[in-house]
Amino acid sequence: MTSLLDYRRTMTSTVSFGEQGGQLSYGSYLRVPVLLEQQQLQSDPPAHDELLFITIHQVYELWFKQILHELTTVRDLLLDSTARDALWTARHRLGRVTHIEQVLIAQLPVLETMTPQDFLAFRSLLAPASGFQSVQFRELEFLSGLKDPGVVRRLRFASEDERARLERRLAEPSLWDGFVAAMDAAGLPVGDEAEVGQALLTIARNRPSYGDLWDVAEGLLTHDELSAQWRALHATVVERQIGYKEGTGGSAGVGYLRDRRDLRYFPALWAMRTEL
Repeated sequence: MTSLLDYRRTMTSTVSFGEQGGQLSYGSYLRVPVLLEQQQLQSDPPAHDELLFITIHQVYELWFKQILHELTTVRDLLLDSTARDALWTARHRLGRVTHIEQVLIAQLPVLETMTPQDFLAFRSLLAPASGFQSVQFRELEFLSGLKDPGVVRRLRFASEDERARLERRLAEPSLWDGFVAAMDAAGLPVGDEAEVGQALLTIARNRPSYGDLWDVAEGLLTHDELSAQWRALHATVVERQIGYKEGTGGSAGVGYLRDRRDLRYFPALWAMRTEL
């Protein structure tokens, strides 16, 4: 029988922690030098707050990537909710998305430390770039159920790969499709909109029997609520920065953002509150 000492010696010979390992460093694993080269200012001489503006938006894109990773797996788990621990894992990952989205909201006040005068020092150099062109943000909307083919047509600067990603998101099931499939797998009738509404009421009124589905529904609603909070706060931040100027991408600016504040990913989950 192998002794504990022999086991430790074996592990020491195959895994080396600390500087003596020499296989990876913090910087090489995270590709920090490459990461820090991505903040390329357009202003010359450099406008002080342009670095903050770029950093905030690049961090958003990194978080969007993570949220897409999490929500895609949540959707897939719901589509096959009979698999072992599928609903528990979906609920857990929705909880992670909640915390990330709270970080996204918390980042906006950092951006507000940039005054309108500071932004005007470099804003004209951004045109026609615009947040509207964030392909990952549009993927998140499509995955969450806000599928608008017109968005793809309006993204004139998107690459072929980005367009292909958006087209796939339009064609594939949404998070709501996954949740309806999970209700179906639990034996609840979901043949039409009325049956789906009744199934939601059954879940809400019988939480001891449908606790996992209720928790997932609440996770989806929280994702919806936090997204709405972000849109509302984002519109206010933009108004504080530029008033009602036209957006750099040619949109109506704050007017466009305000029109989107009341969008909901899962209207049936909100409507169910009225019926309870």
